[in-house]
Amino acid sequence: MIRRLFPHPYLSAVLVVVWMLLVNRFAWGSLVFAIILSIAIPAMTSPYWPDRARLRHPGKILAYVLLVLRDIITANIQVAMIVLFKPNRLLQPAWITVPLDLRSPEAITVLAGTITLTPGTVSADLSQDGHALLVHCLHAPDPASVIDDIKSRYEARLKEIFE
Repeated sequence: MIRRLFPHPYLSAVLVVVWMLLVNRFAWGSLVFAIILSIAIPAMTSPYWPDRARLRHPGKILAYVLLVLRDIITANIQVAMIVLFKPNRLLQPAWITVPLDLRSPEAITVLAGTITLTPGTVSADLSQDGHALLVHCLHAPDPASVIDDIKSRYEARLKEIFE
């Protein structure tokens, strides 16, 4: 019964939180509407998700989110310093191919989103076989270290969460 009411419980929880953040104030009517949305949307979309992602260690999601937030703040400062003080001739932009150990489409999507959310980097493409991600970096004097950072900081943690 619970599985039919909440076919994607994590999605339902995220929908409630996001709706309440969008409303930007607490009101019981908003909470009730958020709960209705959190039941209706996953129920209507569940036929399109037959192979739902399995989270092996959902408790590690919070640590991952905090790491990403910290990295976003750090990268904002670094990009501001580059934009304000580094002459264009000294910039070393680069296209980097990051080989992926992840196989879960959901984990790859979260990794690509994380890279794009971090200022100074953008996920541009996924290889056809899903084994490599093309990333553009604003300033990458050592592309190998960028690959190592992505794999150790993000991919390894996502592998623990999803696979």
